[in-house]
Amino acid sequence: MATRLEKDTMGVVEVPEGAYYGAQTQRAVANFPISGLKPHRALVRSTVRIKKCAARANMATGRLDAEVGGAIVKAADEVLSGAFADQFVVDPFQAGAGTSHNMNVNEVLANRAAEILGGKPGDYSRVNPNDHVNMAQSTNDVFPTAMRLAALELAEQTMTELSALSAAFEQKGKEFDGILKSGRTHLQDAVPIRLGQEFAAYGKAIANNRAGIERALPALRELGIGGTAVGTGLNAEEAFIDEIVLGLARETGQEVSRGGNLVERMQNMDPFVALSSALKGTALNLIRIANDLRLLSSGPRTGLGEINLPAMQPGSSIMPGKVNPVMPEVTTMVCFQVVGADLTVAMAAQAGQLELNVMMPVIAFNTLFSLEILKNVVHQFTTSCVAGISANEERCRNYLDQSVGLATVLAPSIGYAAAAEVAKESAKSGKSIRQVILERGILTEAELDQVLAPFPLTTPGVHGNG
Repeated sequence: MATRLEKDTMGVVEVPEGAYYGAQTQRAVANFPISGLKPHRALVRSTVRIKKCAARANMATGRLDAEVGGAIVKAADEVLSGAFADQFVVDPFQAGAGTSHNMNVNEVLANRAAEILGGKPGDYSRVNPNDHVNMAQSTNDVFPTAMRLAALELAEQTMTELSALSAAFEQKGKEFDGILKSGRTHLQDAVPIRLGQEFAAYGKAIANNRAGIERALPALRELGIGGTAVGTGLNAEEAFIDEIVLGLARETGQEVSRGGNLVERMQNMDPFVALSSALKGTALNLIRIANDLRLLSSGPRTGLGEINLPAMQPGSSIMPGKVNPVMPEVTTMVCFQVVGADLTVAMAAQAGQLELNVMMPVIAFNTLFSLEILKNVVHQFTTSCVAGISANEERCRNYLDQSVGLATVLAPSIGYAAAAEVAKESAKSGKSIRQVILERGILTEAELDQVLAPFPLTTPGVHGNG
């Protein structure tokens, strides 16, 4: 591979000839061959937006030459349009605080800006990564600001998918609202419930989780940009700070604001702890619901089989005709990952010392990764599973007729003692509760149907008592 020689404060480095990144990025590539992963696209976009707005703010204060600043803005716009995506190459697991990521972006924008002005990559005499692209900034305020902006972007997408999932469950709740079935507690027979009530409850739980994520977002909108190295704002004018925050609000469409205490913004990772915790809560509910769907659809002959999930793919390499609940399974696996990522975020958040939390790269990686995979799996779970669920009404009815939970329903109509006798005979003989009631002549079929009417039976009140 052809290379060019670049020099940084530590000496000479060979950089690939066609690269838009430079010496410090190349050192990071050599130092951190950890995961084979690249930085999240949203983190790159957010960092580039910061550089673009910083250039404009520095031009507005008169500190940055308009020609150089304009070239940096143009280079940033090119990256934001999708160009040079292969030039952001630093592993997410890197030196603390994200210096390597910040310099990767600085170098790409500097080299492209120099090229726009007639120079070539590697010649920093006209546009310098540190002096121009990083002007009035530090990694220590750029990286946490980029983390916030990226998390806000992805959180909105994740919440959109959660809203769609909640709506899909609510729709199934309406579709299944007239189907009476046996409830179950402790995995044992309980009093009746409508299948629609189960699904409507799933929809409400997901809506609550979405609201929990939304409650975590306001703190992320309070930015620490302008704090520079330790939050004191050294080398960043007040006018620059105000201008870059306004610019980021325009650029991102987010209602971001200047943090009230920039030192605190640099030290404290609480907003990411809150967001990650909300994602964990969502994941835990999704695990529970996905497992319920697996139970309710188990079979098709030897399980509960009260609902049917869409058949997505063959389920076995050896058993012909087997179809597995693959969408609840993948949803559960993703949610396990999100739960584990939350522990990493928590441990990293408490690992900050004094004026800086150097563990920000791993917080960013886990938060953004969780948002990304949760967004994607919720979309698939909604469209490829929940939206296509159908009910096996006959199976629901048969289980209800067999359920000893009907004794509780019948007690107000026939008395506790008689209901207990019916339950005991049903358990001993294997006959259904309905069959025993009718054979004993305790109620007529019409009377029994009235007692077991779905809606009065599954709403507050004492049914069959009058």
